[in-house]
Amino acid sequence: MWNNHHALDLLAKLLLALVAMVFLYGISLQLIRPPLFPIKEINVQVAQEAERNNRQLQYITHAQIENLVKNEIEGNFISVNLTAVREAFVKLPWVRDARVNRGWPHGLNVTLEEHQALAYWGSHALVNTHGEVFRVTTDVDLPVFIGPNEASAHEVTQQYRRFNQILAPLRQHIAQVMLTQRYAWRIQLNTGTVLELGRNEIEERLTRYVSVYNHSIARLNQQEPLAYVDLRYPNGFAIRMPETMQRGEPHKSAAKRET
Repeated sequence: MWNNHHALDLLAKLLLALVAMVFLYGISLQLIRPPLFPIKEINVQVAQEAERNNRQLQYITHAQIENLVKNEIEGNFISVNLTAVREAFVKLPWVRDARVNRGWPHGLNVTLEEHQALAYWGSHALVNTHGEVFRVTTDVDLPVFIGPNEASAHEVTQQYRRFNQILAPLRQHIAQVMLTQRYAWRIQLNTGTVLELGRNEIEERLTRYVSVYNHSIARLNQQEPLAYVDLRYPNGFAIRMPETMQRGEPHKSAAKRET
């Protein structure tokens, strides 16, 4: 072997490559360890979707961000785990989404999207404008959504928007939308009136209510809003006046009901 110059040359190259790899490995270990390339700044900005309405964060505080940076971010500019940093930001209340990337030479760029609360989900959570349920503490005045499960929040959100569009000519607003276990819809207006829509042709029934309201329903009681209107009748409505809510049956303008 020692007389084989080709083999000796190959062995020397392998040893040289091994030494180079060990050297580079040692250098890389030094580079990823503090204090080299420390993270000196965290640039937090608002997501473009939210920026159209507000260029600043509304609910996420500087104290929350500072506490997260102090306790959750480990390593330096090279070694920091961007996925772990993103997950830490997403866990903050009111954060819907976060994007994190490196900002050369010693910073991190963080883009946050906050939840935009649209309604309460029952008594224990909120629904954002995307129809997603999230949990924070707030006392904001919002309508209430009720559904058979949290997965139905998206459908309730979409239907809420359609209902509000139909009610717009009357300048009446929705205080509560309920989707029952049997998939029947019920609306409570800001006036206190409850509208029973049932399971079928719900938008058509609400449109009919709006079309006849001013020259028919509104004239039935000039003192107080109606307590209850059942729109599930094919040719009319069942109406309950406020003073008769606990005494008797509602007055019916049609004898047949369909659900």
